[in-house]
Amino acid sequence: MNLSPGKDAPTWPQEFAERYRAAGWWRGETFGGMLRERAAEHPDRVAIVDPGGNGAPARRWTYGELDRRADRLAAGLLARGIGKGDKVVVQLPNIAEFFETVFALFRIGALPVFALPAHRETEIRYFCEFTEAAAYVIPQQVGGFDYRGLAAKLVDEIPTLRHVFVAEGDAGPFEALPDVATEVAPEHLPAAPAPSDLAFLQLSGGSTGVPKLIPRTHDDYIYSLRGSNELCAVDEDSVYLVALPAAHNFPLSSPGSLGALYAGARVVLCPQPGPEAAFPLIESEGVTITGLVPPLALLWTEAAPATAYDLSSLDVLLVGGAKFSEEAARRVKPALGCTLQQVFGMAEGLVNYTRLDDDPETIVTTQGRPISPDDEIRVVDDEDNDLPPGETGHLLTRGPYTIRGYWRAPEHNARSFTADGFYRTGDVVRLTATGHLVVEGRAKDQINRGGEKVAAEEVENHILAHPSVHDANVVAEPDAYLGERTCAYVILRADAEPMRPAAIRKFVRERGLAAYKVPDRVEFVEVFPQTGVGKISKKALRETALRETASTPSSA
Repeated sequence: MNLSPGKDAPTWPQEFAERYRAAGWWRGETFGGMLRERAAEHPDRVAIVDPGGNGAPARRWTYGELDRRADRLAAGLLARGIGKGDKVVVQLPNIAEFFETVFALFRIGALPVFALPAHRETEIRYFCEFTEAAAYVIPQQVGGFDYRGLAAKLVDEIPTLRHVFVAEGDAGPFEALPDVATEVAPEHLPAAPAPSDLAFLQLSGGSTGVPKLIPRTHDDYIYSLRGSNELCAVDEDSVYLVALPAAHNFPLSSPGSLGALYAGARVVLCPQPGPEAAFPLIESEGVTITGLVPPLALLWTEAAPATAYDLSSLDVLLVGGAKFSEEAARRVKPALGCTLQQVFGMAEGLVNYTRLDDDPETIVTTQGRPISPDDEIRVVDDEDNDLPPGETGHLLTRGPYTIRGYWRAPEHNARSFTADGFYRTGDVVRLTATGHLVVEGRAKDQINRGGEKVAAEEVENHILAHPSVHDANVVAEPDAYLGERTCAYVILRADAEPMRPAAIRKFVRERGLAAYKVPDRVEFVEVFPQTGVGKISKKALRETALRETASTPSSA
């Protein structure tokens, strides 16, 4: 028997749920209840710092104010017909309204669908259609892109999408989020969701197209926050800087903004992740901990020695989202003066950390150990036979915060999960004698571009839509800054006029694909290499890309 938060989301069998509760991992907490408790404990402590900018004012919200704002917005959403089980696509930058919105949704049992500011029409349309979203929450503009135009198009074409709320700036034809809030006594809000209910839907990296949706419950996700806080020494005196996009799983939960709020700490929002925006906030707010993807960590370590800002408050830098090379890892302590914690995890669940008291070599050469004693790890060969420690194989896992299936994806779940509930992560790893994981690469056809996951098949499909293209294959090639970047090999139709690589990149961009998915390099070829059974050999294409990268940085 499964404890089901809904027919669309597979969940833990009864015996596992009982085990996790008995062990104390699941404590019956909810996000709405957690904020209410923190606000009662210390209502005047600062919870959210938004430095503003570009015409927006700086703001400092206390726990009491965040709690009241969540209540008022929850009441306003209910008055507009948004309630328990409704899906709401939230696409906000690093602004205070992100937290006001998601906690309001938590309060009424509606489900945030976390989109990123970089997503465009292809992705947002899919999220809204697939989830039958009732509402879409946006800013007016970020980085020159006006989200109201996209929203207007979607509202006209998606029947379920009844509301668009604009969190900041001119709302245009839509409703401004501040106007939604309605005064309400907390006791007049509906009953809180159950701890085993779904809390939100996250996005997977995906290797076969648009992201799959990951169903997370209050119980399982809050446990990952609590476990992360313990391993990262986050307490009420910590100050966490959200440098990466707030809706990413990494800055949400490892330990992230939600982990900091669980601890009663202060969350500081950084509008951009580069040193020019982050370093002044580290000094002015006394930031103690933050998380970065490897390319940004490299940028910070290069900038830190010459900065005039005082970074001495920074105790811990977490680096995750993609493998951090040993050479780069060794630069962190000398440049920033803080302890490095490597993080290896996934939005589907399992998170590994190097420990703060690990020896320096372990910290720079491994990607850590799991959060929980109940995180089960298997390293297997191609036939699912378990391998001994030290041998490289496929990583399988199950545990108290690793999902048992994607949302509304039965066919994919049959491939991605074993019959006994282990998730096939797609990572190739080896286990050390101490139980630390060393990540060797990806088995799935997915490109990890500086922590952003790019599905080759999705990009290929867009390139193939070009009338002059006969075939296309997208592969990863090494990049000193991003770790991996995308290279598209394209065969033109026999009757096509010669093209420049920039024309393919422009075509893909204009189809509404996120900028990070646009191929970094395009190469035109006559044929693709084939395997012995006549299939296109992506392995050979990757090897070609490696050779070309070594000799020519870019031809795009």
